[in-house]
Amino acid sequence: MQVKTPQQSRTIMTDLVLPSETNPLNNLFGGELLARMDRAASISARRHSRRIVVTASVNHVAFNRAIPLGSVVSVEAKVSRAFRTSMEVFIDVWVEDRESGDRSKANEAIYTFVAVDETGRPIPVPEVHPETKLEKDRFVAALRRKQLSLLLAGKIKPSEASELKALFD
Repeated sequence: MQVKTPQQSRTIMTDLVLPSETNPLNNLFGGELLARMDRAASISARRHSRRIVVTASVNHVAFNRAIPLGSVVSVEAKVSRAFRTSMEVFIDVWVEDRESGDRSKANEAIYTFVAVDETGRPIPVPEVHPETKLEKDRFVAALRRKQLSLLLAGKIKPSEASELKALFD
């Protein structure tokens, strides 16, 4: 199976925030943003694996900044690391300034997807080869996040969380 770079899975979805997508404060509903992130991340995971993918978990979401009505929002997703059948997808949400066009980061999230065959059974995915410093940082941290998730779910013992032990030694 061919190793792929995060850039090969890069997906950008850009859209406008419409009145029907806002709360009483005229900001984008969090649920609407979650749906946009899920769609972009799903496309990214599919581009990486070239398989049907399903959302396994939403590992992290940070709503750092409100996104006002009329904003141009770009959701950028890339596979940050692949494991045997799963892929961690890191999502950055950018908002364009209405007047200058400058982009600023508003939110971020980390989703996990699993590639499946036509019967819904998990299947192997290609490895990820990070290239940039940011991609390398996210790649390394992905293993810690996975081990923490497995530990909290009771699927591994603390002694098996090698990356987490390294943080506390």
